[in-house]
Amino acid sequence: MKVVLAGGSGQAGRLLARELGAANHSVVVLSRGEPDPDGTPRTVNWDARTLGEWADEVDGAGAVINLAGRSINCRHTPANQRLMRESRLETTRVIGRAINAAARPPKAWLNASAATLYSHVTDRPHDETSGVIGGAEPGLPPKWRFILQLVKDWEAAQTEADTPKTRKVALRTTLLLGVGKGGVFDTLYTLVRLGLGGKVGDGRQYVSWIHEQDFARAVMWLLEHDTVEGPVNLAAPGPLTNADFMAVLRTVQGMPFGLPTPAPLLELGAWLMRTESKLVLKSRRVRPGRLLESGFEFLYPDWEDAARELVSRRSL
Repeated sequence: MKVVLAGGSGQAGRLLARELGAANHSVVVLSRGEPDPDGTPRTVNWDARTLGEWADEVDGAGAVINLAGRSINCRHTPANQRLMRESRLETTRVIGRAINAAARPPKAWLNASAATLYSHVTDRPHDETSGVIGGAEPGLPPKWRFILQLVKDWEAAQTEADTPKTRKVALRTTLLLGVGKGGVFDTLYTLVRLGLGGKVGDGRQYVSWIHEQDFARAVMWLLEHDTVEGPVNLAAPGPLTNADFMAVLRTVQGMPFGLPTPAPLLELGAWLMRTESKLVLKSRRVRPGRLLESGFEFLYPDWEDAARELVSRRSL
């Protein structure tokens, strides 16, 4: 199958390009950088905003996967918030226009989304049908509210696109954990090794996550199973509290202690690291309902097994 992949330069994009290629799919990466028509995967230039020659790749493709979007791992200044919105909404809308204009539209369009869309709760998990969408919680910090509205608008941009012959899936992804430099796991692993891997805040907020191998396998599963559409939670079925999550990682790494990070100190640390405390303080308790119901089997449903595999590779 020919797969057009937008946002192929990030951690998730590089992972998918590699795994799709290994599964004998033909991958074309849409890139804002210099095109490489002879490379593997082949890259084609686009500006992520307007239709151009890149849209010819969509015509006749089996699927389009859009992962494009400015990272939210930054300070959420007004300028960065504008970039986060534009990079998600404009790319989604222009891909919708390319699919609409195609004489042979792709059968599937998988578009990135985020499980942070769900409300900040600890007493129950959210699945795709019964989960509560966030935004109505009292006292919600403005920066949390911004992200919630951004994800709502992001999904709406895909839903509203006029692509009647193309199945749409919104990938509500949780923490993607792999061993790549600069990723979430790399940061957590470093903190644990330095003795700083204790609970964050009160530690009761839930952490939902997915191992990188299961992420890639789930995406390919969704390409192949044409009865699944709409929002899909990409999350392992074993979320756990931040305190338990960090305790497991410390045990696997063989670190007997981890200094906790109270919320005020976290705010200072987030400011110094040019990121936002919301990324670790908001509770994400997510259940992969549609994946499980469709028969998908996780290689790493439990955090301890996933952590052992990741630590074993990170330690090499």
